[in-house]
Amino acid sequence: MALFIVQLALLSLPPHGPQSSTFLKEGSALQVLVRDNNVDQALRVLKKKLQRDGFFRDLKRKKFYEKPSERRTRERSEAVRRARKSARKLAQREGLLPPTKRRAVAGSRRDAPPSGA
Repeated sequence: MALFIVQLALLSLPPHGPQSSTFLKEGSALQVLVRDNNVDQALRVLKKKLQRDGFFRDLKRKKFYEKPSERRTRERSEAVRRARKSARKLAQREGLLPPTKRRAVAGSRRDAPPSGA
């Protein structure tokens, strides 16, 4: 069994800020294991890790210049969204709101009928 390690150095991204709890910081490296020369699976894992961290969202946002006033407006709206989400989660934990239902993702294994029928 051949085992390779792919490292991606993220030198071009500035840190997300002091409130960020993400693991991708400037100069950090991200490791993805490539097992049995299965590069396609390793790329899927890498894309999922980058997606979770918000890497693609930051790249899209930094594609064009953002005026400081627009940046402040965006950050305020993100803060309001985070506050509403945390208040909703707290209300759900305390039983004041019913828990949210999970959306069914098309093409997932949960949607498929049981095999062996």
